[in-house]
Amino acid sequence: MSDVAESPQTAWDPLPPWMTPIAATLLAQRARWPHALLVTGPGGIGKRLLALHLARALLCEAPQPDGSACGSCPACNWVERGTHPDLRLLEPFTYDDEGNAVATDAITVDAVRDLIDFALLSSHRGGWKIAVIAPADAMNAAAANALLKTLEEPPPRTSIVLVSSRPGRLPATIVSRCQHVALPMPDAATASAWLAHQDVEESALLLAHAGGAPLRAKLLAAPGTQRIRAWLLEDLARPERMSPVAAGVRLDATPKDERKSALADVVYWLLTWTADLATVASGGPPRFHPDRAEALRDLAQRVARVPLFRYHRALLEQRALLGHPLQPRLVAEAMLFEYRALFARGQQGRASSGKM
Repeated sequence: MSDVAESPQTAWDPLPPWMTPIAATLLAQRARWPHALLVTGPGGIGKRLLALHLARALLCEAPQPDGSACGSCPACNWVERGTHPDLRLLEPFTYDDEGNAVATDAITVDAVRDLIDFALLSSHRGGWKIAVIAPADAMNAAAANALLKTLEEPPPRTSIVLVSSRPGRLPATIVSRCQHVALPMPDAATASAWLAHQDVEESALLLAHAGGAPLRAKLLAAPGTQRIRAWLLEDLARPERMSPVAAGVRLDATPKDERKSALADVVYWLLTWTADLATVASGGPPRFHPDRAEALRDLAQRVARVPLFRYHRALLEQRALLGHPLQPRLVAEAMLFEYRALFARGQQGRASSGKM
């Protein structure tokens, strides 16, 4: 489950309740709107939705008293259809000959140059021109450098809204030229109530699976994602009986066009499981999988911590490379073989300690 853009489409879902006051506060500053706004915060809380809400509001030709978009003027209708000439949405996607979105590893310099050309044009409607870059940390180095000049010398009535869950990956020169809005994780009660309103069952447990991020929790509630969690965690809880090859066969049995997303689910569950395992081994409670606390306590007594930390770091690196795995099955098998080896190392380490 990656933090890369959730969808290549311009989605105009209602703002979740924890974002509404933030949007109102920002839009109250409409007369002093910045040429560049950097919206940061944990993944899965709705930063992209907020950025799109702000863009729509700034382009609206009959805004509400609170500054939000009216939803019915010509500008709002164009925005909803994705055809407003003064709006650009830049994400790490390309489109094939049939118009299908294809995820890419990065936002390229050519895409940013196109955005710069857009920024230099006059507004079609005589108002704002808005560009949303989500996630901004997906820009490669050349793309970020290309954007810098536009941030240093912004055209009039043009605003760029950057969204990032990992602002530390952005060059300091980019960050320093933006007005920064750091968003917190919503409180558990508000997030659980929202999930329940979205017809998500066991909202509190799903919220735990997502580390407190409600939009991610909604995605994790998908039946296919939960099926992967069920069989994978059963295997992870019994590493001595686990067959990485059998797990690879399960992954290979998914429809071909779903294998990459299934692999992303496997990596997500591995990351959260090993994070919980490290926490429990250090004496804390599991954060992501409280329903598997007993299994985690048993495993925590059998795993060597340093190899576990190294394995978790390797998983983080693997997650960054999920855009184009040649063989999802082979990637999954390799990760699970390495997981199983953690416990053999732990046993060897304890045996060596006993001989001393």
